[in-house]
Order: sequence, then structure tokens, then C-alpha cells
Amino acid sequence: MSRLQKLFEQKKSHVLNVYCTAGFPELDSTLQVMKALQENGADIIELGMPYSDPLADGEVIQKSSSRALHNGMNLKLLFSQLKDFRDQVSVPVILMGYMNPVLQYGFEKFCADAAAAGVDGLILPDLPEYEFEVEYGTVIKKYGLDFIFLVTPETAPERVKKLDELSSGFLYAVSSSSTTGSAKNMVDVSGFLQRLGSYGLKNPVLVGFGIKDSESFRSASAHANGAIIGTAYIRAIDGAADIREATKTFLSSVLS
Repeated sequence: MSRLQKLFEQKKSHVLNVYCTAGFPELDSTLQVMKALQENGADIIELGMPYSDPLADGEVIQKSSSRALHNGMNLKLLFSQLKDFRDQVSVPVILMGYMNPVLQYGFEKFCADAAAAGVDGLILPDLPEYEFEVEYGTVIKKYGLDFIFLVTPETAPERVKKLDELSSGFLYAVSSSSTTGSAKNMVDVSGFLQRLGSYGLKNPVLVGFGIKDSESFRSASAHANGAIIGTAYIRAIDGAADIREATKTFLSSVLS
């Protein structure tokens, strides 16, 4: 049983997945941020791989990605930073990013290095379903990695079910067809989440985009297994004198 499966076996609701950008705010911040997230209540860490053209990300995460790249972050260095992270971090860790740098690195080498480091799963929003089925999915499974697809309120029911079948770990429910950090009334999202709940999906569902505080986290968790916070956390640690304290303050406010 994977770490993600174990987590959702033990915790059925209010699962908190927090996104952070590798190499932000400083090049050597990655492990420090991950440890602070684990210590202060994050159930899953979604580690962003910086890319120059992150299509699904809003302005705040784009800027964090640009700064990480300016700091010198790349995939080779990231795997070097993650080499022994399992000595200090036990929660599930997912790498989130885009296909271009992964293909440049070498897709199978990327999966092999991710698995060897102790990474649990991948989110690659621009990997199409067809290419996953005919080429990349077998490589991902070969290395025991979970793969998480995204669905939106506009995704047709049959496609939702197909992406659920192809996914493992959980299904990422995007609260709206927009970029991360977009303001969203969670009341509007509840109908979408209730529809997902009626499909008999095999995977747990986590909600992302627009989750920023205790109210939106609770609202999302009312109709799903939990939620994903990114933009609000990046804001919280940007310029913080003490990442650990800033993380503690932010997560305590979300989980209160």
C-alpha cells in the first residue's frame, strides 16, 4: 500500500495538501519548508518543480517559480536536495510540474530518480490522457509512482470516470477552469463536488484552486476528502524572516 493509500485509509476527511515551490524563497529552502509543513499539520506535500511557462498557475506561484529558477533550481539539483529527505519527512510527497523540463531530463530517468528519492506521486497537468495511456503511464507504474489527473466543473461525466480510472492516489478537483489562486466562492463549487460524489469514483477527491483559509478549507472538505492550498501559503512564506514560524502561523489559522 502506497503512502497516499495509507493516508486516505486512516484519514477520510479534512486532508490538507500544501503546495510549495522547490527552491523558494531561497535555493536551499526546499527541505526546510517541507519539514515545517509536516511539523505543522500538512498531510501531503505537493512540491512544485519550477518552470518558465507554468500554464495552470496564477501570478503568485508563477513569480515563486521564476524566483526559484533565478535562484538556480533545476531537476538535477532538486533530486540532489531530495536525496535523503525521507530521513526527516514521512508524509506523502508529490511532484507537480510540466512535461517540457521532465522530457528534457528524460522521462524514465525522471521517474526512476523520483522513486529512488522517495517521492510518492506526480501531477503533470499538461500530460494528455491519450499519451498517458499509450506511453507514459506504464513507465510511471513501473517505478511505483501514483499519478493524479485533474478534473474541472466542465469535465464530462464519462471523462471524469475515465480519468478516475487512470489516476491513483487521489483525483484533483479543480474548483474552476482558471489558474491557481483565483478567488472562488466555495458555495458555487459544492454542486460540482456533489456531482463527483455521485459517480462512485475509486479515488479520494481533493479540491484545489482558491482554497486559502479555514473557511474555504472547511467548505471544500464538506463535499470532498480534503483540499489543496498553494497560493496563500506561498504568500505566507514570501519574505518571512522565519519559515518555520510563518508556516506554523499560517497552518494553525487554516486548521483552527
